[in-house]
Amino acid sequence: MSHPAPQKSLGQHFLHQRSVIDRIINAFDPKPHETVVEIGPGTGALTFLLASRVSQLHAIELDRRLVPLLRDQAARHPQLVIHEADALRFDFCELAAGPGKRIRVIGNLPYNISTPLIFWLLSHSRCMQDLCVMLQKEVAQRVRASPGTKDYGRLSVMVQQQCEAQCLMTVAPGAFSPPPKVESEVLMLRPYRHPPHPVSDHSEFSKIVRTAFQQRRKTLKNALRQLLSEEQIRAAGIDPGLRPEQLTVADYTRLTTTAD
Repeated sequence: MSHPAPQKSLGQHFLHQRSVIDRIINAFDPKPHETVVEIGPGTGALTFLLASRVSQLHAIELDRRLVPLLRDQAARHPQLVIHEADALRFDFCELAAGPGKRIRVIGNLPYNISTPLIFWLLSHSRCMQDLCVMLQKEVAQRVRASPGTKDYGRLSVMVQQQCEAQCLMTVAPGAFSPPPKVESEVLMLRPYRHPPHPVSDHSEFSKIVRTAFQQRRKTLKNALRQLLSEEQIRAAGIDPGLRPEQLTVADYTRLTTTAD
């Protein structure tokens, strides 16, 4: 059965190079007892290899052209459940059956929604053991960026406050159909059980980080003037004359504590 062509509107680039697929699965290292959730299975390049190695695999696919093809092949894999759903609205924690249980997430994230999808996944990190995600290299670099660099921003701070981020490999455009114009990276994100820089009010933390980087060219006292006074910024041990990209994750958590 032939597969539908990738849809540009859905940011689809189907992974097809078997050597890359094997490297990703080996790096992810799924165990038989684990519950794994795959985002955007596409034509099933990763899906059916994963299904043979775990006790339960859930695959979330938005493209209704692909779902019947996946379900047809899934008939031979009783441990595989295909969900026709939007990953940006999906409740991942529903799949973590039982208190204290955690799922593992893997996926070649659609290019056009990769950043909002990472934020959505982070909101479910309490029930996730880890996330192995393929991203455009540019987005992956922003996730891993250090303070003071051009790539460092809201995405960097929000991910690094909740997760340890590790680059597993770089993937060339030729591994996909159609080939994207840029390289990709596979990142492993491991949510902290006990964050090194905890925050008591995560929505306040998110608001401070978002507001700061909306005006990253301004000094902190001007970028955050609607949320924090210059005195509050100083009380957190931070120079109000610094720019948002000069602050560490720990600095932003201290600002949140000061704002409480």
